[in-house]
Amino acid sequence: MLDYPALAAVAAVVREGSFERAAATLAITPSAVSQRVRGLEERLGAILIVRGQPCEATELGRSLCAHLDRVRLLEHDLAPALGHGAVGTGERLTLPVAVNADSLATWFPAAAAAFAQVAQVSLDLALDDEAHTATRLRAGEVLAAVTAEREPVQGCRTLSLGALRYAACASPDFVARYFPRGVTVEALHAAPCLRFDRRDFLQARWALAALGTERVGPVHWVPSTHGFLDMTRVGLGWGLHPTMMVDAHLAAGRLVELVPGQRVDVPLHWTVIRLETRALRQLTQAVCAAAGAVLGR
Repeated sequence: MLDYPALAAVAAVVREGSFERAAATLAITPSAVSQRVRGLEERLGAILIVRGQPCEATELGRSLCAHLDRVRLLEHDLAPALGHGAVGTGERLTLPVAVNADSLATWFPAAAAAFAQVAQVSLDLALDDEAHTATRLRAGEVLAAVTAEREPVQGCRTLSLGALRYAACASPDFVARYFPRGVTVEALHAAPCLRFDRRDFLQARWALAALGTERVGPVHWVPSTHGFLDMTRVGLGWGLHPTMMVDAHLAAGRLVELVPGQRVDVPLHWTVIRLETRALRQLTQAVCAAAGAVLGR
């Protein structure tokens, strides 16, 4: 049998990034946390945590933390019958979930709010590109993910959420400066564009569909959804934005769509571990309802 208090200490160190912060979370001393972690490592004959700034789990450590997450979910369903909170640790249940930045900035808050109304459970949201959130699920870092991947993940089920629609926008001054004769291939190659990070290829995807070229001009890197919009509005470059974030700006003339009606749809899916627990069921219902109300419109 696993030593669950020791495993809870391992999970706290991984989650908080240090033994000191883990100790504060568990209301014990850093020395006690260290003893529990070291004792479990000695019994298993393997290193579970790579000490550093921050501390990180080894592959076995991640697997054990994922196991603890599942055990806590099952115990949470037992708690009402036993007459107390989460079994063993006394901690409030927390669900680790991976979500992409644009969903978090648009429709996902409604899902989180709806979930909070029916469940006394905390969310631990990990931000990543929608094409890579499922990787966190496969690694055992999260229990569910908003992802662009349709490929099945072992031990999980996948539900379609709809599509997040994007429009290529720029400020009126930017359009006048870089596209005085319209959006042509030559003008697009010279005009600065914005990208979220090195894994963001939406601008190239839009350019290929609109003009038959994947090449774009000089790039400014802006790793923030709201910052991306702010930089577009002040004329730093053009970029792809969720339509639900820019519709009002387009209507008011604060932004201009480069090629009106030329949109890009990014299909999204909800991938969640196959564990029939009340918290996961409630979260899945909230996510599907919030997404169904707005995605693809």
